[in-house]
Amino acid sequence: MRASRMVTLLLLLQNRGLMTARQLAEELEVSVRTVYRDVDALGAAGIPLYGAAGHAGGYRLVDGYRTRLTGLTADEAQAAFLAAIPGAAAELGVGEALATARLKLRAALPAELREHAERIQERFLLDAPGWYGDADRTPHLAAAAAAVWARRAVVLRYRRWRAPEEIERRVEPYGLVLKAGRWYLVAHGPSGIRTYRIEQILELRTSEEEFAAPEGFDLAGYWKGYLADFRARLHTGEALVRLTPEGARRLGVDPADDGWTEARVPIETLDHAHGEFLRLGTHIEVLAPAELRDRIAETVRTLAARYEG
Repeated sequence: MRASRMVTLLLLLQNRGLMTARQLAEELEVSVRTVYRDVDALGAAGIPLYGAAGHAGGYRLVDGYRTRLTGLTADEAQAAFLAAIPGAAAELGVGEALATARLKLRAALPAELREHAERIQERFLLDAPGWYGDADRTPHLAAAAAAVWARRAVVLRYRRWRAPEEIERRVEPYGLVLKAGRWYLVAHGPSGIRTYRIEQILELRTSEEEFAAPEGFDLAGYWKGYLADFRARLHTGEALVRLTPEGARRLGVDPADDGWTEARVPIETLDHAHGEFLRLGTHIEVLAPAELRDRIAETVRTLAARYEG
């Protein structure tokens, strides 16, 4: 553990230049006294670093010195592929490895490329989850990720939307997908390859049984097909509506030049369309189907009566 910490300290000085003992302690999550001991040990090992006292003092490496200790461990290499989504890396339990991997990658880059990478990190941020959705509770995510990596079968106790609501089954986990802030497990079970939302997993037990994924299985290709099938099943009907320019904009419909626009839009179910169209308020009028128009009219009458009082 100490050796790993001392390598990280060395890489911090190489990447950032002058740093105080307190700054190093905060980065390494140790005491200032521990930093003093580590610095002394590095100096005794022949690392050319020196300390300067005073308000503007701190530790730094001799100009021109670059460590060659930039090889990535297996965990750090995995984490590096998640560099664009640090929140996901933390959820998978590799946040610390990601931080170390970034330091090593920076240390391995020439100065001009290192400055470019730092500008990217300063100016771009990926925040995948939507505005109004709470983050999923994913206590079984790390165990699922470990099973995916080790290619070990698991037994899931899972909550679903149709009866029976709780099921238990043995599955072979092929991969994990992060979509709009939600984690999904792609796994093969009794009914073939299925997708399980991690938040709905009530219990996950990893077995010692190993498996081999089918030759040529492509997680990205499977997910693309899954989404296409999901969208095809999602929009099973359509509605005829009239839209104001604002309503057309919010539904992604090309507006007419003279006010109201008549359009046919896909809908999932009458219940779903009822709620979604009410969000548009006076910017929409439903013409068909008649059942949907009648339900919205009844809701509007109920609201009007409630607010008249």
